[in-house]
Amino acid sequence: MSFQKTAGWLDWYAGPAKPTFIVPPGSVDAHCHVFGPGAEFPFAPERKYTPCDASKQQLFALRDQLGFARNVIVQATCHGADNRAMADACRASEGKARGIATVRRSVSDDELQALHDAGVRGVRFNFVKRLVDFTPKDELLEIAGRIAKLGWHVVIYFEAQDLPELWDFFTALPTTIVVDHMGRPDVTKPIDGPEFELFVKFMREHPNVWSKVSCPERLSVAGPPALNGEQAAYRDVVPFARRIVETFPDRVLWGTDWPHPNLKDHMPDDGLLVDFIPHIATTPELQKKLLVTNPMRLYWPEEV
Repeated sequence: MSFQKTAGWLDWYAGPAKPTFIVPPGSVDAHCHVFGPGAEFPFAPERKYTPCDASKQQLFALRDQLGFARNVIVQATCHGADNRAMADACRASEGKARGIATVRRSVSDDELQALHDAGVRGVRFNFVKRLVDFTPKDELLEIAGRIAKLGWHVVIYFEAQDLPELWDFFTALPTTIVVDHMGRPDVTKPIDGPEFELFVKFMREHPNVWSKVSCPERLSVAGPPALNGEQAAYRDVVPFARRIVETFPDRVLWGTDWPHPNLKDHMPDDGLLVDFIPHIATTPELQKKLLVTNPMRLYWPEEV
């Protein structure tokens, strides 16, 4: 099947730099995606965007180029609840990838078990209105109860201003919760302002909540070095991510977000994203927790 990319779509960066920062042995890219290829794994009819192809082979090549050992592949919204591309990538990884699925209430126990066998260890609930249609919270709670029995967790994607209205729902979830991209804080607001303080409180009061300190390219106003003329890429995101890493060192994860869906202004160099890590995890101990210890404990506990 042939698909026409969304107008203005930015394709992933084909020639990433070799990072200056050498990640610790066994590091995990804990947030990335595969898109299709559309001819093999068609995109969902209800999708809000049509991406470029980004295959499992290309993802694994990037993993090796950046010095990572493993991936956590998150179901992309362009595939809806058809998890075949993600599950296929997990199976092809020879145990080096785990997956996060999107499922509907109608999913069968056998289908959940098949996903588990492929390497899936969680489901994603997306509350970003421009990306997905609304799913009733009672349906999501039902799904969370079912996947908890498999030892899976829930990944939640939302924007900072929506946390107050989602708080009661999130705190009712019966699993470990992993927040994508720190809940997308507005980095033009004070780090000690009420919006980010609420997110810190959310993590502090609920020890089952983890956070990915990923996607500075989505959150930054300053932008990459090519746009701001300085060496430190995405410098305005650093204080926010560093605060989460230093406050909750045992509940943080990091990922590239390759192939970076729906970016509008620039496509990041994944090598520069790796070089962002020592700015937010400033010691070898924090770096090992962020990149190795924490993701292994969550996704490969049988090997810890």
